[in-house]
Order: sequence, then C-alpha cells, then structure tokens
Amino acid sequence: MKKKDIVEGRVNHVSFPHKGNVCIEDRNMTVKGCVEGQLIKGQVTKLRKSGGALRLLEVLEPSSLEDAVPSCPHFGLCGGCFYQTVSYENQLKIKEKQVRELYENYVDDHIWEGIKGSPKSWEYRNKMEFSFGDEIKDGPLALGMHKKNSFHDIVNVTSCKIVNDDYNVILQEVLAYFTEKKCSFYKKMQHTGYVRHLVIRRGECSGDLLVNLVTTTQETVDMMPLVERLCGLKLNGQIVGILHTLNDSLSDVVQADSMNLLYGQDYFYEEILGLKFKVSPFSFFQTNSLGAEVLYEVARDFVGETKDKVIFDLYSGTGTIAQMLAPVAKKVVGVEIVEEAVEAAKENAKLNGLNNCEFIAGDVLKVVDDIKDKPDFIVLDPPRDGIHPKAIGKIIDFGVEKMVYISCKPTSLARDLEVFEEAGYKVVRAGAVDLFPQTPHVETIVLIQRADT
Repeated sequence: MKKKDIVEGRVNHVSFPHKGNVCIEDRNMTVKGCVEGQLIKGQVTKLRKSGGALRLLEVLEPSSLEDAVPSCPHFGLCGGCFYQTVSYENQLKIKEKQVRELYENYVDDHIWEGIKGSPKSWEYRNKMEFSFGDEIKDGPLALGMHKKNSFHDIVNVTSCKIVNDDYNVILQEVLAYFTEKKCSFYKKMQHTGYVRHLVIRRGECSGDLLVNLVTTTQETVDMMPLVERLCGLKLNGQIVGILHTLNDSLSDVVQADSMNLLYGQDYFYEEILGLKFKVSPFSFFQTNSLGAEVLYEVARDFVGETKDKVIFDLYSGTGTIAQMLAPVAKKVVGVEIVEEAVEAAKENAKLNGLNNCEFIAGDVLKVVDDIKDKPDFIVLDPPRDGIHPKAIGKIIDFGVEKMVYISCKPTSLARDLEVFEEAGYKVVRAGAVDLFPQTPHVETIVLIQRADT
C-alpha cells in the first residue's frame, strides 16, 4: 500500500465526532465522515508504519445503523446533516456511545444519566448563515451551504430541512434579486466581489424573522426593491427586520464594519422556560431554542439548591443560564468577552425583572481577579475550544465545592476534566443533550465536586 492507492475496508470503530478506523494490511487507517459498520472505498492520503489516513470516496455497503432514507434533496452534496441515513433513535445511540468513550476515565455507569434528544429533529435551527458563491468555477451565482469537503464551491440550497421553510423561500428570492442585478460574489482568495452572506434568524415562539444581507463595499446596489419583494412573500412567520451589513474583512466570517436597518427593527424576542430574551443579528443564542430548554432544565437540576448562594456564570453569553438561576439565588455574576452579548444580557435581565444579576464584559482569564464577590457555585459554558489553561487554574483557586460544566465540544471537556481531576475534583453526575440532530455534534454536561467534600 502506498499514497494515492485506492483501497477498500470495513469501518470497525468511529470516535467523536465522526473519525472512523479501518484496518487495512495491519494498519489502522483513519477516515472522516463515516458510520461504524460501513464498507468503504477510500484513497490513501497519509501513510505511516502502523497507520495512516484515507479520504472517503464511496460507501460500498451501508452500516446496519443506517435505517433511514435522506429527506433532503441536497444530502451528500451539501456538507451538513451527515446523519440523514440514520434514524434519530440511532443517532442518539451513536452520540451517546462516542461521548461515553471520551469520558470513560471520569464517568462511571452509575453517574451517567443518558442522552436527551431534541424535541424537534427537523426544522429546529433558529439561525442559519448561507454563503454566496458558485457551484462550479465561473458558474452562475449560487447561495447556500458549502459543498462537502470544499472550501470554495457552494450548493444552491432550495429545500434545507433543518430550518423552517421560510428560510428557503427567502433565500430563493434573495438569490433571484442579486442574479438579476448581475452582482459578483466575494472571492476569498482574491478579496474581490460584492455579496458575501445571507443570515436569517427566526423566533421559535413567534415565527418572527430577521433577514441580514452581508456584502462588501465594492459595489453599490439599491436594496429597497429587494426589501419590497421580501415583504411581499407568503411566509409561515413574518419578517420583522431587514438589515444590510457591510463587511470588508479578509476572513470568511460574518462580522459588521457597519450595519444599516433597511426595514422594521433589528431584534425579536425569544422565550426560554418562561423568560424572554431579546435576540439581535449578532447576539449569541443557542441555535436550537427547544433543545436549549432541555439543556437548561438539566443544568438547573445539576446546580440544585441555590438559596442564599452567589453563583458565577462564566462565559455567560447573553445571560440565559444566569437568568434561569437568578430567581432562586442570592446573586448571579456573569462574565462574557463579547460586549454586545453583555449589553443584551443586562437588557434581558431588566426585561425579566431580575435585579440580582451582574454582567461583566471581559476575558474570564483577566476578569475573575477583579470580581469582589466570592462564588459559592460556578457554572461554566465556554466556547468550543474549552477553558484557557491559565483560566482553569484561577477557577480552581476559588475552591467552590461544586461546578457545572456545559460543553458544545465533548473533546474540549474531556481535556479540561483531566485538569479538574488533578486539582481534586471528580465527576458526580453527567449526561448529554442533543441540540444538533442530523449532525455529529452534541452538548455534554457534568457536575463536578471536590473529592474531599
């Protein structure tokens, strides 16, 4: 066997998120994007004495776990929704198995509380970022998701199934308008072009929609005819705001150099567990509102009795968890690095009549030294990469008896649990909540406690 060879093999194991293992000629070859039990054809991309890597070319035989027919016409071409051939029941089994293997050194059977599914496995996302581009080089303008394993090519998405159909109707109208105007799309390598992204947010409770058109400043296009066309669409919900964001940054991320309100308002309200939250174009909010309710109910249960306690909510985002706990706590202090999220958290606390919440803008690593309050309990919900190694040390130094850690990337939590265990903490409760049906991702949550208590 040598590089670029085409080989066949059976996937004997898959670790989180979808990293498969195939044994070929006594070598353990890794391959991404597969399901345990599949017979696959792949091309050798790396080769070592005992292992290597394959690029998946074709699934020759499905896995016994694959018991569903994909309902999305873009499946296989689009880079999202990997698990459409697997029933939701089996998706949960796969994710639970992978998480259990990650945490086998920290979580015994008697403290594992299982995985909870999302109330909706389709049309659950409340936010979607679509990209402009082309499906083939120099082809017509496209708007949708990145093609599988491609940095450049875009799949025209007309029937995405993990969002409400309003998204598809709006997307097609936006694509038609910019196609008629013969607008160029932003080319990431040359840094030229006009249209970049379409970002749509939708309130699960209300059906309210925010439409955000993201372009560079390299062309000038009259947006008002598009606004009229969008407002005339027949939708399940209603468009409450249309925005035009100008973004000349070189990186391929949705950010705002400036933002113009073209129609309506730049926010809507979402409701989670009886509390109201103001959602704006760039505010952080869980992308699955109903799934978030399940996650926060578990978190609230893990936190337990909070009467007369000061709780630190570190990496607090727009303060969702803080406000869940505030009604039954002495005080909640939230720390978040994104200033807009902190302002939203303060506004949300007022909206919900909570006067025992304090939200601080800054990096957890730097801010915790200056907080006058001392915590009785800490909730951690860091970004995907987990907690900064130096910040973990400062968190441990508070010496609280218990902490709840919520993670959207189980591998980051596994790494951080090793540090907490070395510092004298142990996991006493653990579970998972699936906020991302049809994809390999999953949220995990643990309650850790000082071993000497």
